[in-house]
Amino acid sequence: MSDYIKSIIERVKRENPNELEFHQAVQEVVTSLRPVLEKEKKYKDYAILERLIVPDREIGFRVTWVDDQGRVQVNRGYRIEFNNAIGPYKGGLRFHPSVKQGIVKFLGFEQVLKNSLTTLAMGGGKGGSDFDPKGKSDGEIMRFCQSFMNELYRHIGAHTDVPAGDIGVGGREIGFLFGQYRKLTNRFDGVFTGKGLDWGGSLVRPEATGYGAVYFAEEMLKARGEGLEGKICAVSGSGNVAIYTIEKLYHLGAKPVTASDSRGMIYDSEGIDLELLKEIKEQKRMSLEEYKRVKSSVQYIPVEEYKQGTHAVWSFPCFAAFPSATENELNLEDAKMLLANGCKCVSEGANMPSTLEAMDLFLRSKICYGPGKAANAGGVAVSGLEMSQNASMHRWDFQKVDQKLRSIMENIFINSSKTAEEFGDPTNLVMGANIAGFRKVANAMIDQGVI
Repeated sequence: MSDYIKSIIERVKRENPNELEFHQAVQEVVTSLRPVLEKEKKYKDYAILERLIVPDREIGFRVTWVDDQGRVQVNRGYRIEFNNAIGPYKGGLRFHPSVKQGIVKFLGFEQVLKNSLTTLAMGGGKGGSDFDPKGKSDGEIMRFCQSFMNELYRHIGAHTDVPAGDIGVGGREIGFLFGQYRKLTNRFDGVFTGKGLDWGGSLVRPEATGYGAVYFAEEMLKARGEGLEGKICAVSGSGNVAIYTIEKLYHLGAKPVTASDSRGMIYDSEGIDLELLKEIKEQKRMSLEEYKRVKSSVQYIPVEEYKQGTHAVWSFPCFAAFPSATENELNLEDAKMLLANGCKCVSEGANMPSTLEAMDLFLRSKICYGPGKAANAGGVAVSGLEMSQNASMHRWDFQKVDQKLRSIMENIFINSSKTAEEFGDPTNLVMGANIAGFRKVANAMIDQGVI
């Protein structure tokens, strides 16, 4: 690690104390940029890294709402607009108790390079709140979303900042948020993605991140003469990304056998019953314990029974793993277990789901490893396609959007792979994706002057 890169990492830690996830994201990116920084001196001369690690603006606000018992509740809201050198800020909103400044900042930083990789005209941003939708009535969620939008609407717009969903923000929440935006601004424009199909949404948007992670795995394996047909796969999570990862794995002839949530995980040796999983999670919004009650033959392991310091979902033999839940869900011990059990491919559906130590082990082992900013770019790619459809006032059919998604994921793999090869480490898609995404943003920043 060069002294310059060390100084950048130290600066981030000094200026952003206690924001550990942001420290981790920056360290992973800037460390892998060393070859391009040494080859092209202009990036240091124009202080691109020094500018890239500081968001354009960080917005924080109070969200006050009234629950069903008439009690006043207070949450914190955030929107971090990180970089718009190549297009309007673009990135999701996350509603979860874990949301804080450092989480939103790391997600926004990752989004800058991820969006760049799609080749679509989108900058990077992220937002959210420490509000927990779980256990809340539709009325409570509506009132929270309306209060949240009472502040956020001042900062977003179809050509300024276009939010989407993330953890805790699905179609219901997007509907309430967009409705309040429309009421406040008297505008109907493409300021949100993930909208309902009847009012500007795109087909394939719910499926996009999960489908994209599988398409990316398919491309990695194809380059090595392998495939997913007939292979056992492990998937974490049971939300949107996990469900549609499982669906696409079945389309390609693979057999996904695991899923998880905040309370535990299931192992179904016959293959996850996708319709049952959708019913439990999308309709009933219940724990995976319900899956075990319906299908008694499966193995259910509650979180309190996980081996200390590990996630049980990664303890089962598999050919390919798809971390699809949340950040740092796969640590070094989990990575060792996966490799010992024969895992040959990891494609990340979540944002930064592997710790730095786990990521390093995957890279050293030379397996197919697709980092989140490349492998899970399908969601924001289809968000970009939704923006295009809104701008033209047309809606494309499912097949057309899916074909475009598949093409984008293929191109992300090719670009990342060729860039990794250019810098002498052909299997290192972490380096390849980071450099490819960085170059586009950095060159745009140079072209537009010191601002």
